[in-house]
Amino acid sequence: MGSLAGYRIKRGLWWVCLFFCLLSWVILLTFGSTWLYRLDVHLLGILTDVPMSVARLMRNYHQMLSYVMFPWVQHLQMSDFPSSYAGAQHFADVKQLVLVNNLVLVVTTLLSVYFLRQLRRQKLLWQLMRPVTVMAVIPFGLLLLLLANFQTFFTDFHQVLFRNQDWLFDPVTDPIINVLPETFFMHCFILAIILFEGCLLVAWLIGRRALNQLK
Repeated sequence: MGSLAGYRIKRGLWWVCLFFCLLSWVILLTFGSTWLYRLDVHLLGILTDVPMSVARLMRNYHQMLSYVMFPWVQHLQMSDFPSSYAGAQHFADVKQLVLVNNLVLVVTTLLSVYFLRQLRRQKLLWQLMRPVTVMAVIPFGLLLLLLANFQTFFTDFHQVLFRNQDWLFDPVTDPIINVLPETFFMHCFILAIILFEGCLLVAWLIGRRALNQLK
């Protein structure tokens, strides 16, 4: 009985590892989706009240992303958008979270590859189907919350991740907020959900194919 419980706990931890592997990849891919911001620049009319070309704005956006995503970029410096102390601190906090995510990505990817190889060797890839089906429920719940009231969702999200109010930018001292509307962040969340569900669908199809091969 004890050995069975231990097996289930161990297997459950492997599924949790796979979940965080997919989540960390989705976060990285969403951050790196500069095409989404370029699209929103046009769709949301972000430059309507900002005297700047799209190319120049994207240059600033890439500078911001480089600081947030790459550990070797130590200082935030955008060509046309100065930052207050609080604003710079918020970007530093985001950078720390992104670097933690990257570490989680590396560790869980290595572990997940090992786990999936074990399942394949033991002809147990069909076991992917049930866990990924359960995982798929979580993003749908988040989608309902953000569509119901994104402003509340966005505020709660920041209050969970950050222990300060530095994320509340003043457009005067941190003008970058003028070109980062809430709707863009909503689109980022939606993209992340789509990517996550897409990964789960691929995993489910792999499991389904493995099950069919056993018949």
